[in-house]
Amino acid sequence: MRIFISGGCKNGKSYYAQRLAMAQRNNSLYYIATMKPVDDEDKKRIADHRSERDGWGFATVEQPVDIEKILEKSDKNGSFLLDSLTALLANEMFMPDGSVNNNAAKKIKTGLAQVIREVDNIVIVSDYIYSDAIQYDPLTELYIESLAELDCAAAKDCEVVLEVAYTNVVIHKGKSIYEALY
Repeated sequence: MRIFISGGCKNGKSYYAQRLAMAQRNNSLYYIATMKPVDDEDKKRIADHRSERDGWGFATVEQPVDIEKILEKSDKNGSFLLDSLTALLANEMFMPDGSVNNNAAKKIKTGLAQVIREVDNIVIVSDYIYSDAIQYDPLTELYIESLAELDCAAAKDCEVVLEVAYTNVVIHKGKSIYEALY
């Protein structure tokens, strides 16, 4: 089962995704961590996520760039939780030297499509950041558009698409599949 989950920041997506990954576990269970912490808030969020999944059997694979490389580090027959496309895009787009990779979304789409094709079970998490009416600077707009492109590609390639809003789950695609399994 391939599941895509989107929703607002700090809405319970990661916890819900962890439960879904556990529910479809067939062999190994992998948490694909994409966040590179840049401040104390990020470090706390990472610590909280690790604490939430403590004892659940997840093997954490740090993969902040080149998402397709998880295939070399894991059993493809396992169950995967990729958290998150949002952080993965930031890592691929904004280089440590201050430069910007304007083609980051294209690179990630290629790698992500390969991962989705080659694994049996994956839950992919992303943040829904498109609902305000604010006009941002061109670089921020490029990031938002790139994330939207990635989210659309992931949603297209997944059998189930969910939105988590304040711990409420809305099924946008694959309702009968999702309800039959969960």
